[in-house]
Amino acid sequence: MLGLPDHVSACLFDLDGVLTPTAVIHNKAWTATFNEFLRARGLREFDPVRDYNDYVDGKPREAGVRDFLTSRGISLPEGTPGDPPDAHTVNGLGNRKNVLLLELLRQGGLEPYPSSVTYLERAQRAGLRRAVVSSSANTLQVITSTGLAGLLEARVDGVTIRERGLKGKPAPDTFLEAARELGVEPVHAAVFEDALAGVAAGRAGGFFVVGVDRIGGEHTEGLRRSGADVVVSDLGELLEEDS
Repeated sequence: MLGLPDHVSACLFDLDGVLTPTAVIHNKAWTATFNEFLRARGLREFDPVRDYNDYVDGKPREAGVRDFLTSRGISLPEGTPGDPPDAHTVNGLGNRKNVLLLELLRQGGLEPYPSSVTYLERAQRAGLRRAVVSSSANTLQVITSTGLAGLLEARVDGVTIRERGLKGKPAPDTFLEAARELGVEPVHAAVFEDALAGVAAGRAGGFFVVGVDRIGGEHTEGLRRSGADVVVSDLGELLEEDS
């Protein structure tokens, strides 16, 4: 059904890059944030392809800051979640990125991938349970503004991670929490992810994993190495298999 094994009764969708192209604006916000920080120190700029995919994509905000800075041999104090966006801390840098992201969201024009909307609609009609699982603290705003909220039954996101003390991707906690909310066992759920960390999280949780590769090249093989059972460039490919 819908390109999935017969035993799957629930779908757990990452948001950025799977349901909506918010990965593009996340990338812009991260690139601007890190480049401002790096230029002030005379350091090499952030690579929006390799650095984004390797250190930031799919992870909680603070983990993305920490992992990227570590890759450059930079250490900052952790700070607290309430740090101002100009604070020289991990949380401060993460909050600076969020300020830029919200500015981009306010500019409007964000639309979900048409095939992803169709997939959600078909999954709903087929009786498959549906949840969004994202490390972003802005997930509710995005699914509401793009009209996806009514097609999703549960949401586990950056807010949930903080409130419930969950580990972010590549740990499987967020997917396991979403499966619990939907009342299904991991073996009966499919994870849809475009990030290496997210695919690794799905594999670690014992889910069937669909890798979504909108980049091509080395990323396809990276998704497979991280544990994807199947890799597609768009959810429409799974609909074609079901036709």
